[in-house]
Amino acid sequence: MSDQQQDFSKHESLFRMNMDFAFPYESTSVWLQEMDISPFDLPYIQQVLLESFEDWSEMTESLSIRRNSHWAVVNHEGTWVAGDEAIHTQLEETYFELVQRCITSETSVYEGLSTLADNIEHAGRFCAVPIFSRSQHTMLAIFISILQPDQSGDTFQDAMEATTLHYRSCLYRRFEYIFVSDVMKVQKNAERESSRRSILFQIMQRMHDQIDVDTVLTEVLDSISVLYPTITLQLFMSQDHQSNNPRVKPLLFHPWGEDVSVRAFMDGKLIIQDYSAKDGLDNGVEIAIPLGGKQGVYGVFHLLLSKELREDLDLQLITMMVDTAGNAFENAKLYEQSNILIHELRLINELTQRLNQSLQLADIYQLANQELLNIFKADYCCILQYNEDRDGLEVVSSNVLSISKDVFDIDYGFGGLVYGKKEPIILSDYHLSAKVSSKLMEVTESQSLIATPLIVNGKIMGAILLTNCSPHFFSYDNYRLLQTLASHIGLSISNALLHAELGRMANRDMLTDLYARHYLDEKIQEYQGTDFCGSLIVVDIDQFKQVNDTYGHQKGDKILKKVSEIVKTSIRQLDTPARWGGEELAVYLPQLGLHQAMKVAEVIRTRVATETNPCVTVSSGIAEWNWMDEKVSVDSLFYRADMALYRAKNSGRNQIQMEDRNDRGSA
Repeated sequence: MSDQQQDFSKHESLFRMNMDFAFPYESTSVWLQEMDISPFDLPYIQQVLLESFEDWSEMTESLSIRRNSHWAVVNHEGTWVAGDEAIHTQLEETYFELVQRCITSETSVYEGLSTLADNIEHAGRFCAVPIFSRSQHTMLAIFISILQPDQSGDTFQDAMEATTLHYRSCLYRRFEYIFVSDVMKVQKNAERESSRRSILFQIMQRMHDQIDVDTVLTEVLDSISVLYPTITLQLFMSQDHQSNNPRVKPLLFHPWGEDVSVRAFMDGKLIIQDYSAKDGLDNGVEIAIPLGGKQGVYGVFHLLLSKELREDLDLQLITMMVDTAGNAFENAKLYEQSNILIHELRLINELTQRLNQSLQLADIYQLANQELLNIFKADYCCILQYNEDRDGLEVVSSNVLSISKDVFDIDYGFGGLVYGKKEPIILSDYHLSAKVSSKLMEVTESQSLIATPLIVNGKIMGAILLTNCSPHFFSYDNYRLLQTLASHIGLSISNALLHAELGRMANRDMLTDLYARHYLDEKIQEYQGTDFCGSLIVVDIDQFKQVNDTYGHQKGDKILKKVSEIVKTSIRQLDTPARWGGEELAVYLPQLGLHQAMKVAEVIRTRVATETNPCVTVSSGIAEWNWMDEKVSVDSLFYRADMALYRAKNSGRNQIQMEDRNDRGSA
């Protein structure tokens, strides 16, 4: 036996025990006969007296005692209840004292009509017999009769008493009928409540067995439809919830007015109202039941039914089902959200690991582009970065080849909108609601878009745009997740920028911002492995120690910076300038020979002599290498350029000397 059956048996035994204790009689009919009308019931039995008189009149209509006689009944206070109009018209005047005497004495009153008043046309007899309760002898009413002379024989009193007892039996039959009706109503309500709880238990069990949000909603919709198949039922959801059930629809808030579903959602209360000519139903009833849980209201069940069905509708059961569905929906939604959060954390962790595998900015942009396309199932992705030199947003990574490497104005398109406002955006349908022109959306024919600013170290440096060709493709969860991922992408970009800056600082001279000597050595070695020739210029500031002694070291540093700037602006972008040591500078010119390098060195010498203040001069030595040399090395090249510089110094300074062929053998 199951636990439920055991509980039912216990309750049944307890009920029988209480019944035996309260009603010890073997027969239920005996127990019913013991029920009686108490003095407290007297103010409420007027209708029972009336209905009993109608029953008595119908049953005694064919009796001889009813012929040419008048009958009536008044309550225990003498107030008219029912009867013939001939008695009613004379009750307050002619028969008042007789009725009061019957009430006071609680005995039957018989009086000849000739003694009552002069206006009585025919001799007869007035009869008033009190009616008492079965057990407490409480006066319930007075049965009145006006008998004709031929009915006033010796046996009229017995006949009157018998007729009164007949009415009394009709009265108690009505009383027992009312009591039994109440008992049956209680039993019916109990059975209905039991059935309701059984149905609700089964529905609750099925709903709580489900952890999928859409399945929970379908279960409650199907359950209500099975109970009431003629009802038109829909569920309006306020959340961003996609359902395969055609009866689940979005709850729309119209600016021109609120319907019953919106009002039920806003108030969180059940609303019932009548309507006419709606959805093929005339003069029906419209019911809106909010679907809510502990954290809020999520939607509204909307029911349309006829007024005839309204009487049979167990609204309490449906309300309990909806409340249960609200809790089950909330639990399923929380479970779904927890899974989404776990999935998002896993995505963030995996994305961060992949992004951290490289510290090259281009690799990070490309990897972020691919990962975002996979995560959001987007059709297109575009990452924009602010380009200071061109004062625009440059496409640094995108799977749209037609806009790759394009530079847009900082206020153009959705990228400019996000960059300018520093806020993310979500667009459901570009063709219907977009007021911003976008080359990305038009070229790809996309309709949905989510975009977020790309922030690095608290400073906005670009934007991330994801698009899809279908409208309403991206959800609010996608919109929120993109912002989270963008922050991690920004962190990876920040690490790459810091790594690049650290590398730049390691390869640069802090004072002159020229490359360091070790970097120059590496570049020359790299070029010597790939090129066929190259030249090296070594520049030395003449009498720089005297400048420091005369003007101070701060002025000397400014002179050194100025000469370095002249060197950088006098060479090509592919040339490599470096601080070789102290006041000596060096420039490597790939794929240039001695005579070409001589022209560059002359430009530098001339500009230094004219653009520095105080005026200084420089001496330079030039050396070259080519692929036909017997020995190609960095040290050899530097040695020969240094020897040429030494000759320039010894020859009077402020001049340029090329390498001596004899130095090749000593290098």
